[in-house]
Amino acid sequence: MSEEQITKDEFELKLEQDSIALQQCQADKNLKTCFDCEALFKCEIRKSYVYSVYNSMSKGQQGGFEF
Repeated sequence: MSEEQITKDEFELKLEQDSIALQQCQADKNLKTCFDCEALFKCEIRKSYVYSVYNSMSKGQQGGFEF
C-alpha cells in the first residue's frame, strides 16, 4: 500500500514555518503557552502565527472560512 503524497500550498507552508518559530520561542522562554508570556499582545512571532492560521483556513481570501 503506497502513501498518498500531500502537497502543501503556500499558506500551509507559511503556517508550518510560523508554528515552528512559535514553538521555538516558547521553548527558549521555557513556556508551555503564549498566555504565560509578558509579551503576549505585542509579540510579532505570535501575531505572524495567528495570521498564518487564518490565511491557511481562508486560503488568502478575505471574509469567512469554513471549519
